[in-house]
Amino acid sequence: MPFRTDRRTGKLRAPRNTAPAGAGPWDVKKALKPFYAPANRDWELVEVPAQRFIAVDGRGDPNTAPAYAEAVEALYAVAYGIKFQAKRELGRDAVVAPLEGLWYADDASVFTAGSKSQWHWTMLISEPDWVTDVVIGQVIAAASAKKKLPALARVRTETLDEGLSAQLLHLGPYDDEAPVLAALHGDFLAANGLRLNGRHHEVCLSDPRRTEPARLKTVLRQPVARL
Repeated sequence: MPFRTDRRTGKLRAPRNTAPAGAGPWDVKKALKPFYAPANRDWELVEVPAQRFIAVDGRGDPNTAPAYAEAVEALYAVAYGIKFQAKRELGRDAVVAPLEGLWYADDASVFTAGSKSQWHWTMLISEPDWVTDVVIGQVIAAASAKKKLPALARVRTETLDEGLSAQLLHLGPYDDEAPVLAALHGDFLAANGLRLNGRHHEVCLSDPRRTEPARLKTVLRQPVARL
């Protein structure tokens, strides 16, 4: 599809809609549906494709650590900035993706024990391939000039290529995940001849501010490898 000329500036710009007719904005939940809308409530193996994200690293209890709230605030500021700039400059629209997190610790038992103060995390928001590092850098710089958000300086890009992973859909409060994770580490891995091969990954499909704890939907994912 040919580029067009902006009547105001005279510059070449991408077509307003480079997606197939009727496809609507890019939405990772639709583009990668098996990994954002699984139906299985027990652990199953999937092959996850490589994905690109904006990310912020931190440590501490996500319920109480100021660094966590700052990270999420900065990520959403950048994600919405990317959405608006891509629509304006590239002529392409995207739905802001769900918040995701990689969770890890020096001792993996802290997850089954619920010792959240010892958690390390990398919070993520998926971005389409056509959003370049240049666009992301421009958005971060513009946001930093307008907003005093401590974590903006730590926003970066990360590409995950998790490959073979155990995955399920968890319904209910985040604090109820411990037994499910215990089943993964205590039973599923050994029964299937697997070992851990990456950081524990969660996709928050529900907004905890607007959803009752019992109705929260979270994709739990653990990259694994064959023994």
